[in-house]
Amino acid sequence: MSYYSEKPTIIFDMDGTLLDLAYDDFIWNHQLPIRYAETHGCTLEQSTEALFQFYQQHNHTLNWYSTRFWSAKVGVDTLALQQEFKHQVALRPGCIELLEYLKSEGYACWIATNADCEGLKFKLEQTQIAHYFDVIISSESIGYAKECIEFWQKLHFLHPFQIDQSYFIDDTEKVLKGAEKFGLCNLITIAQPSSQGKVRTTSPYPILQDLTDLRTILEQAEDQKKYA
Repeated sequence: MSYYSEKPTIIFDMDGTLLDLAYDDFIWNHQLPIRYAETHGCTLEQSTEALFQFYQQHNHTLNWYSTRFWSAKVGVDTLALQQEFKHQVALRPGCIELLEYLKSEGYACWIATNADCEGLKFKLEQTQIAHYFDVIISSESIGYAKECIEFWQKLHFLHPFQIDQSYFIDDTEKVLKGAEKFGLCNLITIAQPSSQGKVRTTSPYPILQDLTDLRTILEQAEDQKKYA
């Protein structure tokens, strides 16, 4: 199905872009080590070290993003753990304001996330933002992580979009590099993916300090088209 229109498609990452990454940091770097230690009868230090080794082995692969994989790997129901703390899932500031603007201006908005299908469904239920998006894709359903050019090739095959006109906003540089290799030109990153984390000051890509800053970027691009 084609989504070509006069206005560019805006493709968003989810965690760290639309959603505050502090929740994921809390689950995977704080709560899971506690549960792993309880489950396996080891110290928190031993648990943290074991999980760190696992994370290093699977970083930037589909397994890294799979709750099903991690539940089997560590012996803890990781989806249940996420649901236990569901009240901490939070949108980043300006998210709804930006999405309302884009919808009112006729932009097609997509989500392209590495979150697995279960995690994606869970977070969409918590945030109630699905209705803003024309396409919502998990890398699990594509078969490749967003870091891989094959993800973008298959996404474009399934849901054609204007490669040279569309915008992609993501908080992870390696993901943006994968999109760049595919041919996407309008690539943007996030200054502070986690409200509890450091503020990014340098990047090969333009940095959004606030999500609503995207509005200015798009308006400037529209003006340039008019006077080109």
